[in-house]
Amino acid sequence: MMITFLGNPVTLEGETLSVGDVMPDFTVVNTDLEEVKPMESKGKKIILSVPSVDTGVCSLELGKFLNFMKDQDEVEVVSVSEDLPFALARWNQEHDNAKILTTSDFKLDDFAKKTGTRMEENGLLCRAAFVTDEDGVLKYVEYVDEVSHEPNYDEVLKAAGLK
Repeated sequence: MMITFLGNPVTLEGETLSVGDVMPDFTVVNTDLEEVKPMESKGKKIILSVPSVDTGVCSLELGKFLNFMKDQDEVEVVSVSEDLPFALARWNQEHDNAKILTTSDFKLDDFAKKTGTRMEENGLLCRAAFVTDEDGVLKYVEYVDEVSHEPNYDEVLKAAGLK
């Protein structure tokens, strides 16, 4: 799999995931600086790996998922980035976010290690989307080939049973 960041090839650290794998348990930090384990709760999940909420494409992506999820509660959406929790809290406030659990991997890099999403060249997470069923089995995996591009929203929503 070839991933690029602004046209330049990048190296993803760790093992990437595939459809049929079980999404690994991972620990990230929420906007209150508390460690959380999103996979501990049962239920369908969309897990988004984004480089930074302070970039246009990441903010646009999360905004679109906010819109997609506004009238549904059967799928939990979790975003993970290397952003500091303070930046995530600011984004949440600016976008009136009450639907997406925005989390940071800055402290532990646990998510990055277990999902193969950390770009060696810049220390950021690549753009990726994972959809799990109620038992944590991956039904959809997308490592976006160019990090500055958006994920395939239709396929993500379809895999989550929302289309």
